[in-house]
Amino acid sequence: MSAATTRSRTARTPVPDRLCAEAVDLARAAAEEAAAPGVVGEHVAVVSEGDRVVTHFFECKEPGYRGWRWAVTVARASRAKNVTLDETVLLPGSDALLAPEWVPWSERLRPGDMGPGDLLPTEADDIRLEPGYTGEDEPPPNSAVSEVSQELADLVDAEDAELTTRPATTSRGSIAAVADELGMRRARVLSRYGLHAAADRWDEAFGAKTPMAQAAPASCVTCAFLVPLAGSLRQAFGVCANEFGPADGRVVSLSYGCGGHSEAAVMPKPPKPAPHALDTVQVDEYPLRPARDSGSVPAEADAPTEDLGHS
Repeated sequence: MSAATTRSRTARTPVPDRLCAEAVDLARAAAEEAAAPGVVGEHVAVVSEGDRVVTHFFECKEPGYRGWRWAVTVARASRAKNVTLDETVLLPGSDALLAPEWVPWSERLRPGDMGPGDLLPTEADDIRLEPGYTGEDEPPPNSAVSEVSQELADLVDAEDAELTTRPATTSRGSIAAVADELGMRRARVLSRYGLHAAADRWDEAFGAKTPMAQAAPASCVTCAFLVPLAGSLRQAFGVCANEFGPADGRVVSLSYGCGGHSEAAVMPKPPKPAPHALDTVQVDEYPLRPARDSGSVPAEADAPTEDLGHS
């Protein structure tokens, strides 16, 4: 058992060839030729790669490559005395500074990274999307609806017979053509998964669990600045239209709230000022002399006066 274990270890890690292990100067010259003089440091290790194949490792003194090592592999042919150069590479060591693992752009992209002119392609099998119109709601070929649709299509084609060339469009009278006329047809629409993912994202940003909503005097469901959404999202979300609120123009949950609630603190009406006591518009007339009959003493005596003998 012990002999088998020894043979197994010897087969996995052969003893370095003596001539290859002694070719340190040849390996250093090759490393300096690949790098630059003074960049290759001390000889640190010798590793056997196979029969008469050895790799010499040298320290790398290049700034920015701390922990990296120059690896020079040398070999010797069978029954030959000359050692030849195999390859020279720069390899990271156990404590080397390495760049982070490469991540695809679709996983590196974050909200807000797009700028003017940027294009964000979507995968054909994106789980957030589903076909907007698949033709599943087309009437059966022999139904009355399909016959009427065909008659309408023939009538339109007859009216447009004078046109020699027309762009390829959907068949006239079909449900898809009606959807095109109304501007409602889209190649793909949100799937249930995409709808739920968007709802979770909006609720996390502007939902009931945010610190702003916890300190709000009331929720957005009773706020006059809330603009409800259409469709099924109307039951849980709306758009904030308060320019002074923290979520202006954002999709908010009905359970969200802030201090800008329309009914949280209604300002009282200013008091109406009292009318002026002195009329400064109308001119009052005042006589320069009092009237003759305005005093308490009559201006003329009632009876003739007697002469009292005064000189």
